[in-house]
Amino acid sequence: MASTSTSLTLPVLPLDDEVVLPGMVVPLDLSDTDVRAAVEAAQAAARSSGASKPRVLLVPRIDGTYAGTGVLGTVEQVGRLSDGDPGALIRGRGRVKIGAGTTGPGAALWVEGVQIDESAPDPLPGSVSELVTEYKALATNWLKKRGAWQVVDRVQQIDDVSQLADNSGYSPFLTTAQKIELLETADPVARLKLATEQLREHLAEQDVAESIAKDVQEGVDKQQREFLLRRQLEAVRKELREINGGDSEEESDDYRTRVEAADLPEKVREAALKEVEKLERSSDQSPEGSWIRTWLDTVLELPWNERTEDEYDIQGARTILDAEHSGLQDVKERITEYLAVRKRRADRGLGVVGGRRGGAVLALVGPPGVGKTSLGESVAHAMGRKFVRVALGGVRDEAEIRGHRRTYVGALPGRIVRAIKEAGSMNPVVLLDEIDKVGSDFRGDPAAALLEVLDPAQNHTFRDHYLEVELDLSDVVFLATANVIEAIPEALLDRMELVRLDGYTEDEKVVIARDHLLPRQLERSGLEPGEVTLEDSALRKLAGEYTREAGVRNLERSVARLLRKVAAQHELGEQELPFTIGAEQLRKLIGRPHHVPESAQDPAERRTAVPGVATGLAVTGAGGDVLFVEASLADPETGAAGLTLTGQLGDVMKESAQIALSFLRSHGAELELPVADLKDRGAHIHFPAGAVPKDGPSAGITMTTALASLLSGRQVRTDVAMTGEVSLTGRVLPIGGLKQKLLAAHRAGITTVVIPKRNEADLDDVPAEILDTLEVHPVTDVRQVLEIALSPAEVPVAAAA
Repeated sequence: MASTSTSLTLPVLPLDDEVVLPGMVVPLDLSDTDVRAAVEAAQAAARSSGASKPRVLLVPRIDGTYAGTGVLGTVEQVGRLSDGDPGALIRGRGRVKIGAGTTGPGAALWVEGVQIDESAPDPLPGSVSELVTEYKALATNWLKKRGAWQVVDRVQQIDDVSQLADNSGYSPFLTTAQKIELLETADPVARLKLATEQLREHLAEQDVAESIAKDVQEGVDKQQREFLLRRQLEAVRKELREINGGDSEEESDDYRTRVEAADLPEKVREAALKEVEKLERSSDQSPEGSWIRTWLDTVLELPWNERTEDEYDIQGARTILDAEHSGLQDVKERITEYLAVRKRRADRGLGVVGGRRGGAVLALVGPPGVGKTSLGESVAHAMGRKFVRVALGGVRDEAEIRGHRRTYVGALPGRIVRAIKEAGSMNPVVLLDEIDKVGSDFRGDPAAALLEVLDPAQNHTFRDHYLEVELDLSDVVFLATANVIEAIPEALLDRMELVRLDGYTEDEKVVIARDHLLPRQLERSGLEPGEVTLEDSALRKLAGEYTREAGVRNLERSVARLLRKVAAQHELGEQELPFTIGAEQLRKLIGRPHHVPESAQDPAERRTAVPGVATGLAVTGAGGDVLFVEASLADPETGAAGLTLTGQLGDVMKESAQIALSFLRSHGAELELPVADLKDRGAHIHFPAGAVPKDGPSAGITMTTALASLLSGRQVRTDVAMTGEVSLTGRVLPIGGLKQKLLAAHRAGITTVVIPKRNEADLDDVPAEILDTLEVHPVTDVRQVLEIALSPAEVPVAAAA
């Protein structure tokens, strides 16, 4: 253990926030008053006592407070420092325990102290030797990192434990508090342990700092290298562009310039600039950069402020519609009204009201082949607008309408946005084809996504999931086509103005075939106009007997077939051109007709030639059609009582049959019918074409008439067809689709039609030329139907039954 020994009286040389340990040699600035006073006092004392070197007491002073332990120092030399100021070189000799203050020469503070004995045990124990070795190894490692190779040798030559520990006083990483702790530790071994621990902690911190610095440096180097390579790549591209003579690629890559130069709405411009800022912050390797570029390209390609000027020549627009489509008066009138209103609004400065423009949403509902799809292009032509068609048949994904989120791989905007982009205008005519064929599955309901698109009160702020900015669709004319109105969701149908296209009359078909179909098929068949002529009689026979449809697709196929036959015969040398095709040549060219009207058949071959068969009228997906109802009674010995229904009937039609049977059972006596047969024998009602599903209430009076004909033995007139719902009291209730049913009756050669009295107003929609050929009987009671439809009895009732 260390022990105290010699007493000393020395002038104090204070060290502010500095610590000098024994063995250290430090220069001190004599410009400081306290330092100069202590040195001068030491020099005076040395001269009076005859000592070789002046001695001072180096004491740390922290915040004005002196430490309890100082260091005996000798003034080795007094002169000037490197900066020219006066200074003194002082060497630390040993620790001194500071005692009480005393008096002495000069202006310095004198104190009494006791020098501390710092000798280490000799020989050194093994643990101390290991400690010495560890300290030297740590010190050597630290000095080598700093490049102080000369100091390494000096540290290795120190064998004294106390000197080795005090050598830490030169360490710049030690704080003043740590150095004071070393100064006040008198035991050399304990001091060496403390110095070793301090050095070890510093090296550990240094390793962590070096590791972090290395990682940071590697990242910086990588960024610098990437930056340098990119600048080189830009320079190469610039040289290539100069060689090729243009800088369009540079402009196309500068999205900020493109956005600022584009004519975008304010909110869209703000959103685009935000995305440009994200793009500038992202690297080329980031997938987000690719998403942003694709999004910006889409936004910049949309015609945000591009609009076509509407043609306000109302008479000219009507002329175009009449020239391109025959018939379809309802649609033509609606488009004419739309243009007239837009013209008046524009004249009064009411183009935009409440952020919304004057668009339109029309639903064209009708059977196939009546020209719904081609009508959209004619409307665009008449209005002077761009036309784009969106096929919705079979679409089952909601994202097809509203688009995908941008984060998905391969994300695209919806079909509505793509249609606007394709049109290149914000006010095109968009045809939503086959809107009734839209499906739904686990990916959502596209029909629900169309609710906002087709709502004039909402679509001026339509948001596509991909764009996520408002798109104004209020100036778009939407035309939706459908075959079956029942397949359109009610909420969607409520947003559209319904226009029915119920099919063409025979006269209209002849005009369409002559003016539109024949010229087109002549061109497709490689024939010149005038080389083949089809007489109106041939066209009428094609429309009436070779094709029976609401539209004209099969009629066009028949015309094409005729022209192909004539072209082939001419190439074979069998036919000279020009050639005129009349009604008498049809059978020779394309065979016998397939749809001969019942009225044209032999009376014995007609379906209604026997009692129990009545002719009804129905509406199918292909337009109106005639529907035959057959009734029979079972043998009382073999058939069970009751009602049997066949022909793929729906629940509503089955209920109508039950109502018809119940009415005849309860009112058969007043109708002079043998109702006892209905109680004892089973009744069977059959609808031919059993592979076709049928449903609806409009066959009620037809089934009643068929049963009454069977029971009375009176045939149903061949030229009579009927439609209407029947009630238990015999009332005839209104039905739908009257126009299509009357057109079907006309095509089938029917001359007399029985309809409900309450459907009389619907006759205004039927073309006048059709009404001129039909004898229409509005009725309110089944008894009136039977009087009109049943012919006088020719055989006894029993025989008929």
